[in-house]
Amino acid sequence: MTRQLDYHTLRAIFTRFHEAEPEPKGELEHVNAFTLLVAVALSAQATDAGVNKATRKLFAVADTPEKMLALGEEGLTEHIKTIGLFRQKAKNVMKLSRILAEEYGGVVPNSRAALQSLPGVGRKTANVVLNMWWHYPAQAVDTHIFRLGNRSGIAPGKDVVAVERAIEDNIPADFQQHAHHWMILHGRYTCVARKPKCPACLIRDLCIYEDKTP
Repeated sequence: MTRQLDYHTLRAIFTRFHEAEPEPKGELEHVNAFTLLVAVALSAQATDAGVNKATRKLFAVADTPEKMLALGEEGLTEHIKTIGLFRQKAKNVMKLSRILAEEYGGVVPNSRAALQSLPGVGRKTANVVLNMWWHYPAQAVDTHIFRLGNRSGIAPGKDVVAVERAIEDNIPADFQQHAHHWMILHGRYTCVARKPKCPACLIRDLCIYEDKTP
């Protein structure tokens, strides 16, 4: 397994990320906690851009659990049919909307356990909502973070939970709030899967990846 970078190297890396982008933002469009939850749930195996394109009109008419239920599954399906796995996602969104309306008074809960109890909401989705809406330093590990964490030595781990724990345990506390956004954006646009853009990488000299592209 890739070795874990030391504290001083990690501080240097995240200092550079912070200097380049002090307030990184998630790319999923939303207007409240409910629309963020739905957007993240829809984004599984889909691009943020594709989800945004589908949800702009959806959230204009259904930005609460009650309005989503009024729209109905067929109405929702019509809005999100360009997104992968849209039929199953529509079923899950309707189920979670009903649970939120009936059991939580239409309010999205802000505990990880409560969020993960909702249909179609896994640990990653729950962590994104906790981080982006309630500013809790939860680390949502996606494929970009998993790749970057292991390739660079920032947060190595054999699975997403191990990488999440490595981020929480090793990255300095003052960088925890934005850590997963910096890592997602770096993995999405610079440390890409097939040909990482090492010449343009702001942490090239700190990364332990041996097969850097020239």
